Amino acid sequence: MGEHNRTIQALKVKQWLDEWDKVEFDPRQRKRRPKPHFYVFMMPAAELLALAGISRRTVEGGLPRSEDIGIQRRHDKRRSEMISEFVKYGFPWSELSEAKRASGKYDDLRKPGWLPTAIVVNILAPTDVRRSDSVDPADLVTVEDSDGPTAIIRLPSTFTGPGWRPRRHLPIEVIDGQHRLWAFEDEAMAPDFQLPVVAFHGLDISWQAYLFWSINITPKRINASLAFDMYPLLRTEDWLDRFEGHSIYRETRAQELTEALWSNPSSPWFHRINMLGETGLRETMVSQAAWVRSLMATYLRPRAPGRSLTGGLFAADLQSEGSALQWTRAQQAAFLILAGQKLRDAVRATNELWATSLRPTEEREGENGRADPAFDGRFSLLNQDQGVRAFLHVTNDLSFLRARELKLGEWVAEDGADATDAEAVDDALQSLASQLAAGFLTELGGHLSTYDWRTSSAPGLTANQRTFKSAFRGNGGYRELRRQVLHHLAKGKGDIAQSSRQLISTLGFD
Repeated sequence: MGEHNRTIQALKVKQWLDEWDKVEFDPRQRKRRPKPHFYVFMMPAAELLALAGISRRTVEGGLPRSEDIGIQRRHDKRRSEMISEFVKYGFPWSELSEAKRASGKYDDLRKPGWLPTAIVVNILAPTDVRRSDSVDPADLVTVEDSDGPTAIIRLPSTFTGPGWRPRRHLPIEVIDGQHRLWAFEDEAMAPDFQLPVVAFHGLDISWQAYLFWSINITPKRINASLAFDMYPLLRTEDWLDRFEGHSIYRETRAQELTEALWSNPSSPWFHRINMLGETGLRETMVSQAAWVRSLMATYLRPRAPGRSLTGGLFAADLQSEGSALQWTRAQQAAFLILAGQKLRDAVRATNELWATSLRPTEEREGENGRADPAFDGRFSLLNQDQGVRAFLHVTNDLSFLRARELKLGEWVAEDGADATDAEAVDDALQSLASQLAAGFLTELGGHLSTYDWRTSSAPGLTANQRTFKSAFRGNGGYRELRRQVLHHLAKGKGDIAQSSRQLISTLGFD
């Protein structure tokens, strides 16, 4: 058990140049001016783990707010297990099989498992707010500076050591090194093992994202796209909008999600996307390039300046949450698949005139089970570039607007996985089915199925209908179809209609 008000001696490390005074500091952009120094000290791994709240994410019962600080990196369970083995046995013993270890032939390969590299953390200040919450005053880690080269780090008066839980929010955020901390999740694992710590105090979260990038990406050249999964806050950093790294995330993710929609048997677009741009498929399938462009314009777009109600659900800060969703790639793919399933099923079930007029007398069979020309036929906008864009726009914008109500931030996955990992996506789909979002997507799919999705070349249209629908052609057709679909939704009743009216006003679609 730890002692109440226990203190730790720390060294103050001053790092500040006159040139840094030219940096644009702006609290409104989560970039308030930092202190000119940080602190270096040592601490038992188990205690730091408790203060930083590093615990395995679970889908059971949602994610406690105290553990969802919005900046922690995606956890690779296997990586932490390898570190734990290394600490106990050193290298190369830690990588030997159980049989080789038991043979006694390799005992001379045991080595110390040193972890000399510092864990980089931020100690939250009393005024710091994370997801509309702050640290309870009794749970704060305080810093007492001196005029000399040392400082006192005072632990919370409530702190009782490993297993401690805060009243509201955790007092420490991990910027770099959480996998090393996760290696000590088992309280029986080296309880007195100490780690070096580099601590900032009251460092704004945008600077934390920048620091993570500087430590892990710039010198090491780690795959930049993967960094946006490990540290989702990077998805919203404006300084990356001017650097190729951010476009790498958006473009690579759009391509990966498109492949998931094409390759996953649960997807309504299973083998229904023209992945290679083949000429003979242009009239029956939307191209991969069109899907990528549409995903980048919708789910993967940054928040539009001056439009607080709109932004990409997978890439922008949610106004209601203060940070981007922590969803894995598999979760993102599952959300798109479920939204498509709900629309497809609603279209199949509808007897609206527009849909029945596109159906032949006898149903035909498609690669993805029973096909419906109203959904995937050549005279349906839902099977053309403009219709796909409109569908993605509407589902994204309404989900973004209602994120808090739908508790999107509370839908979590235990571990990260690729969007093209069919098993992981199926698991995410099963998990998503019990979320509020599933009911919302069902309701939205039903409303969307009542819109007339026929193309201007569809048989049976009147001259006026054909002229009206010709406005959906060309680049201007994206905006016009999006506007028409929102106005259609706004005519109804309930939350979807109300939210659609909000979007119409925000987007200038009146």
